[in-house]
Amino acid sequence: MAPAVHELLRRARTDAGLTQAALAARLGVTQPTVAAWERPGANPTLRTVERALAATGRELRLSAPERRSAVDAGLVIEHLRLSPRERLAVLAGLQRAAARLRRARVVAHGA
Repeated sequence: MAPAVHELLRRARTDAGLTQAALAARLGVTQPTVAAWERPGANPTLRTVERALAATGRELRLSAPERRSAVDAGLVIEHLRLSPRERLAVLAGLQRAAARLRRARVVAHGA
């Protein structure tokens, strides 16, 4: 998981060997402003984050890869083609299979 914005900014600044005051001077803002960006819950604009990172010698890179669904769309379509009675029969079969697996697990673990 990506770090929170405040952590990203603080890490970039400290890795660059800069104090909050030094970074503030590079950006033309006050030290308390930089301190505010580095607090949990800070919500600087994307442009501010980009500028602050650039001032520490870093480049902001964003990506938005397509999220793959955990749902098998083909299976959903297949089941939607079934009548309600057929869907219930499939469900009953799955419940029987689950019960067999639970019994097998109890026997295997001796519990």
